Amino acid sequence: MRTICVVGASLAGLLTARALRGQGFQERIVVVGAERHRPYDRPPLSKDFLKGAIGEADLALEAEGEEPGIEWRLGVAATALDAPARKITLGDGTTLTADGIVIATGAAARRLPGTGGLAGVHTLRTLDDARALRADLERAGRIVVIGGGFIGAEVAATARELGRDVTLVESGPAPLAGVLGPAMAHALAGLHERRGVRLITGAHVTEVTGTGRADGVRLADGSHLPADVVVAGIGATPCTGWLAGSGVELGDGVLCDEGGGTSVPGIVAVGDCAAWYEPALGRHHRIEHWTGARQRAAVAAATLLSGGTARPEPARPPYFWSDQYDVKIQFIGHAGDADTVTVEEGDPATHSFLAVYRRGERPVAVLGVNQVRLFTRWRRHLETTPAHTG
Repeated sequence: MRTICVVGASLAGLLTARALRGQGFQERIVVVGAERHRPYDRPPLSKDFLKGAIGEADLALEAEGEEPGIEWRLGVAATALDAPARKITLGDGTTLTADGIVIATGAAARRLPGTGGLAGVHTLRTLDDARALRADLERAGRIVVIGGGFIGAEVAATARELGRDVTLVESGPAPLAGVLGPAMAHALAGLHERRGVRLITGAHVTEVTGTGRADGVRLADGSHLPADVVVAGIGATPCTGWLAGSGVELGDGVLCDEGGGTSVPGIVAVGDCAAWYEPALGRHHRIEHWTGARQRAAVAAATLLSGGTARPEPARPPYFWSDQYDVKIQFIGHAGDADTVTVEEGDPATHSFLAVYRRGERPVAVLGVNQVRLFTRWRRHLETTPAHTG
């Protein structure tokens, strides 16, 4: 290979480019990014950056000139791929041809229907999103957050810490129920309520009201929640539209084998847009967390450089963390694989506990809430214990 093009200049793309260099590739690497910013850290956007505790310089993942020999094409998106010819068309009309391609275009925040052009309605995925939301929060009194996933829960916590009146609307039984399971999600729901967040569960939003600017949210039961700012944390969709008709197989993201290889030799995918096959689950699975990008970048690089012959080590269970108020939430594994969950240390009422999820007698997931040391021991155990299918 003489040229490798990495399409996507966020964490996954940057780490894969570094891994290519670290694994001995000394030829040309071109990194293409739709955003004009150099790679930056996204987790703080909903927390310390949003509250003004850190600035943009603190988000940088690398310094100017730190990646020698890498060409950057920032502020221009890939719009099409001719996979057999390895030719990428960019939004400015130019093309790039490469011997190997890394697809790392990430995911985009889902937007509320019918809110286009309505001021005061936000999603939070990019630095520009965070800038706009932070500016709006400075002059807002009432915030309605729609969606109790990671982004929604973290934004609600941050806005409350800033002294805003916050309502969190979640369609499920509790925030984070889809990840933690209902029992542990209910145990954590009180974390928001005790800090003064109004939590409305099992509710569906039908409309964001207002003319020119949002002034509230209407629910399916007819109730109206006044708001100066509305934040939609309703998930994300993989950025794969530019791959339509390319020959790369798509599903919920770019479908990959367990090493990141796509249906087209010489093309791999990594990060939020990539659905890798996981033998332990028996299906393809996207991991939309910071640690997923870190763990998979080196594997994808090895797959590309070896022509698909490198055999990856068994995948480690997915791990994530979330900081809300003064509480650190850590989780590893798949809650859906468990048939029981038990609190084995601490007390959920104090928001300091550790819970173990089991399938039969086998631990398949662990939740730690302000239990960093004990959770770390359990995490090592799950990462070094062979996964079982079925």
